[in-house]
Amino acid sequence: MEFTTGAVLDGKVKSITSFGAFIALPENKSGLVHISEVANTYVSDVRQHLTEGQEVKVMVIGNENGKLNLSIKRLEAKPQREVRPVKVAPPAEPKTADQLFEEKLKAFMSESDSKISSLRSVADHRTRSRRR
Repeated sequence: MEFTTGAVLDGKVKSITSFGAFIALPENKSGLVHISEVANTYVSDVRQHLTEGQEVKVMVIGNENGKLNLSIKRLEAKPQREVRPVKVAPPAEPKTADQLFEEKLKAFMSESDSKISSLRSVADHRTRSRRR
């Protein structure tokens, strides 16, 4: 039996570690299902999803240097994301030239005030340190 990428195999959970589960496969082979490939949801503990001796279907996702990388979640249907309706604001009336100028002036003034206050605080700090 060939263990090519994409092959679906039946296996049995041999042992569980903090980083995944080792799966016994046909022909006395074994492979690892990494914790990120156990389920479509967040997995903090593999033991919450698998038990030793459990029969599982796995997909081969890699075969590097004789080490088989396996996945369980790629054989499961992906959960549907909930689509929320988007609220659309009513169209706003176009702004006049005076309103646009006022908004730009307010933005400039607030930016200018913040820059001046930061410069003043630095200057005050320098003059205080010199007087000592």
